[in-house]
Amino acid sequence: MAIELSPNEARVIACLIEKEITTPEQYPLSLNALTNACNQKSNRDPVLDLDEATVQQTVDQLVRKYLVSEHGGFGSRVAKFQHRFCNTEYGTLKFAQAELAIVCELLLRGPQTPGELRSRASRLYPLKDVSEVEAALDSLARREDGPYVVRLPREPGKRESRYAHLFSGEVAGDEEAERAAPAARGSASLAQLEERVAHLEAELAALKSLVDSGLRNDDA
Repeated sequence: MAIELSPNEARVIACLIEKEITTPEQYPLSLNALTNACNQKSNRDPVLDLDEATVQQTVDQLVRKYLVSEHGGFGSRVAKFQHRFCNTEYGTLKFAQAELAIVCELLLRGPQTPGELRSRASRLYPLKDVSEVEAALDSLARREDGPYVVRLPREPGKRESRYAHLFSGEVAGDEEAERAAPAARGSASLAQLEERVAHLEAELAALKSLVDSGLRNDDA
C-alpha cells in the first residue's frame, strides 16, 4: 500500500470525505470550513486546535501527493478543496460505501471496536448490524491491494478487539499490546495453576486425615 498519511493529513482527508457525504451542498470546502472541520469537537479523537496556516500546509502536502485538489469554481474568489483519496476518477483506490464509512471513522477517531464503528459510522452509511461491520473490516484487512485495517490484540478486561487503519504506517502501541497479551495470558495460567495446586493439597490433606483415622482404629 503506497499511501502513508501523517496525523494531520489523515484528519484533513477524513474531514473531506465526511463532509462530502454529510453536507454535499457545502462541498468542496474552503480553507476556513476545512479548518473548522478538523477542529470539530464532535466525532473526533483527539480533538485538535489547528490554525489555518497548518491546515494550508497540510493541504499543500496532500496536493503534492495527488490526494487533494483545489476546486475554484466559476466566478469563485475563494479556493476550495476536495479529496482525490478514493472513489474518484483520479485514482484506483475504491471502497464500497460501508467500507468508506468505516475507513473515514477510523481516520477521524483512531482504533475502535466493531460495535463502536457500527454506532458511529452509521451516520455516514446505514449499517444494519455488527456483522456487516465485521464483514467490511475483514474485506479491508484481506484486500489484495491492502491491507487497509488491522485487528489489534484484545486489551485485558475488554470483550472486543479494536481495529485500526494502516494509512499512517504501523499502528502506534501495537507492539506494546502484543507484548501485553502474552503477559496477560501468563498471569491467567499462573492463577489457574495455583488454584489447581491448592485443590490437590486439600485433597491430599483429606486423604492423609482418612488414613490416620484408619490407623488409629486398627491400633484400637
